[in-house]
Amino acid sequence: MDYTLCAPCLLGLEKPAAEELRRLGLKDVRAENGRVYFTGGAEAVARANLGLRCGERVLLELGRFFADSFDGLFEGVKALPWESLIPKNGAFPVRGHCLSSRLMSVPDCQRIIKKAVAVRLGAAYGQRTLAEDGPVYQIRFQIMKDTASLCLDTTGAPLHKRGYRPAHTAAPLRETLAAGLVAVAGYRGQGDFADPFCGSGTIPIEAALAAKNRAPGLNRRFASMDWPGFDGTLWAREREAAGEREFHGDYHIFASDIDPRAVEIARENARRAGVADVVRFAAADARTFSRETERGIVLCNPPYGERLSDRKEAEALYAAFGRTWAGTHGWRLGILSSHTEFERCFGRPADKKRKLYNGMLKCDLFLYQPLSPG
Repeated sequence: MDYTLCAPCLLGLEKPAAEELRRLGLKDVRAENGRVYFTGGAEAVARANLGLRCGERVLLELGRFFADSFDGLFEGVKALPWESLIPKNGAFPVRGHCLSSRLMSVPDCQRIIKKAVAVRLGAAYGQRTLAEDGPVYQIRFQIMKDTASLCLDTTGAPLHKRGYRPAHTAAPLRETLAAGLVAVAGYRGQGDFADPFCGSGTIPIEAALAAKNRAPGLNRRFASMDWPGFDGTLWAREREAAGEREFHGDYHIFASDIDPRAVEIARENARRAGVADVVRFAAADARTFSRETERGIVLCNPPYGERLSDRKEAEALYAAFGRTWAGTHGWRLGILSSHTEFERCFGRPADKKRKLYNGMLKCDLFLYQPLSPG
């Protein structure tokens, strides 16, 4: 049976997420603001959860309908076929959000949705009381401009929790955003790759996973693994198929940070991710960055200077790195920053900019083409 599936993602990552789903062989892929839709059965659920780099989770949409009143919300939810997926002992907690709608009270919407699902399941199973002591079927709702979307979360813990980063430095970059930066920068394992502000190593690790075409979810569990019809040999088959899609080449990925402790954390994270043989780490100052090879990609996430006390320090760092970059030829550059004066401080306007969000923080990915000698 095919379902309508949805992969929410950070704003700005819709295109790379859609391209990932197409490469995974999934059908009917279409991007909207902050999410990408596709269709497929249980195999598609497993494949997307295992292989998505930029998506945050995989949702199975039960239905979408107009709801501008609590009565309308109740009746719309009750009309959906919840019993087709949730067994009589299934637990069904409710989470969600409302935006630009007449229904704006999230707690009230949660209560009404919970009651409507309970009424539907109770009638389907002939039970006045539902035990909810079985597998968890997390219900997620979105009510936007009076249109309600009701989904089941097949993922559980969000996809950016790959499992390789129990330790991190301050202000870590979400793994899904790092993977999106790698995709936007165009790194596919060819040529050299470097991150001179590596912190806990998220960007170079995601670059290595992308270069090897290793499914980022191979080493974790997902909520739907406990669902009847989504368990058994299904996940084993998809994990095996993901392993067969891996590449085995000679990759040149370099990562450095001025903080030796951060470098040790990054090295250990790379070991947990299974890419310690691909990424070379070193303690080094980005202001003296240099590479001897003819071409490659530099991709980094330097400090933003969000706090006023750090702003001048960040600006000085941008300026110093800009002067260093001016002596580096043949390399493309991508820098993520929320600093509104980044280009002025860096000393050169970007050739392209891509608007992205680091959590709730609006940023730009500043992209520079290689400088020519002389």
